[in-house]
Amino acid sequence: MAEFDLTSKIGNYLDRHLVFPLLEFLSVKEIYDENEMLQGKLDLLSKTNMVDFAMDVYKTLHQESDVPEGLRNKRAEVVSELKKLQAETEPIVKIFEDPEVSVQIQSTRDGRQFYDYLSRHHGFAPEMLDTLYKYAKFQYECGNYSGAAEYLYFYRVLVLPNDKNALSSLWGKLASEILMQNWDAALEDLNRLKDVIDSNVFVTPLQSLQQRTWLIHWSLFVFFNHPKGRDAIIDLFLYQAPYLNAIQTMCPHILRYLTTAVITNKRRRTVLKDLVKVIQQESYTYRDPITEFLECLYVNFDFDSAQKKLRECETVLINDFFLVACLDDFIENARLFIFETFCRIHQCISISMLAEKLNMTPEEAEKWIVNLIRNARLDAKIDSKQGHVVMGVQANSAYQQVIEKTKGLSFRSQMLVMNIEKKKQASMQQSTSVPHWGAPEMAQGY
Repeated sequence: MAEFDLTSKIGNYLDRHLVFPLLEFLSVKEIYDENEMLQGKLDLLSKTNMVDFAMDVYKTLHQESDVPEGLRNKRAEVVSELKKLQAETEPIVKIFEDPEVSVQIQSTRDGRQFYDYLSRHHGFAPEMLDTLYKYAKFQYECGNYSGAAEYLYFYRVLVLPNDKNALSSLWGKLASEILMQNWDAALEDLNRLKDVIDSNVFVTPLQSLQQRTWLIHWSLFVFFNHPKGRDAIIDLFLYQAPYLNAIQTMCPHILRYLTTAVITNKRRRTVLKDLVKVIQQESYTYRDPITEFLECLYVNFDFDSAQKKLRECETVLINDFFLVACLDDFIENARLFIFETFCRIHQCISISMLAEKLNMTPEEAEKWIVNLIRNARLDAKIDSKQGHVVMGVQANSAYQQVIEKTKGLSFRSQMLVMNIEKKKQASMQQSTSVPHWGAPEMAQGY
């Protein structure tokens, strides 16, 4: 099971707080030694302000030992710093609690105008912005994600786009919403952050590549939990060239998640050809049972190998934090792919042979095929006496072939126009490296 685990690869591109859910999942699955998992959590916690959590993990790991004095001292320091920041932030909080200010927040779209309003009527000073940011980040490090999200929202409304902490605050807001499982808000923050990254023409290509790679990994939390996520992941990862290039260059393991999204999305069957091309191109750098399943089926037309890979896919999905909820949809649609591909090659098929390839009994297979033929509108009939499925002649008209080839043109043209407009409208922004809320050193404890 550990052979196909991607946690160590994905964790390198996540903020340490986002790694905790993955470690908890691995602990439940018992893929690794529990003491090693506890030590990994402790290493991560040592670089946060979640001292109470760290103490609990330490007690579980070292049941007969007392909590180290260093942890006790750190707890006292965190409490002291928290009280200090609370006192400094209290005047700011009172300003935002004012009913008039709440109305202004809802009605004002211009952050500069809102900032001027606060300065004139409530004595809001420039240094208060830095205080608000520090307090939000401290709340995040303490594990109070709701407080962090609230203060970062106020900060985002007020701060100028070229502020040194503007981009970092967007990463922090996204992480907070993910950890609170507010998927609608997280999707909005994800799109907002993507727009900022894509429109920033004043960073080096390497920095843009790095930021997109981080965004790709963070987006997995949103795409596999939001109702519209499986459409969004296909549009972003497969049909936006900068992100597809980032996947091919930096993180080909993301193809596992793109492939799963395509297989489980019945409405996006037409993208299979494009996905298979990418999988073939990257097969020398990354492959697992999920990508190999499509290769076996649509490149090699090896149904026996596809059946074997489908069994392995089940193990991979069960032990993947992001994909475990996709298991039933994946198996159902994968069987459909095998059936449809097999039917297009053969005119007369034995139900018992199909049942074997689909890992079902002949009776279950026959019922499943009847429903499938009805729902998929396949030109076929079942000969129950002989135990055969007899396929009709299927040939796409020239009109249908033109439709298939031009389906993606509209979307690609739209994305091209949007990217051109973003570059034209890009405002001056300060160059920035990797996100402050998830710098590489944050994941070193994992």
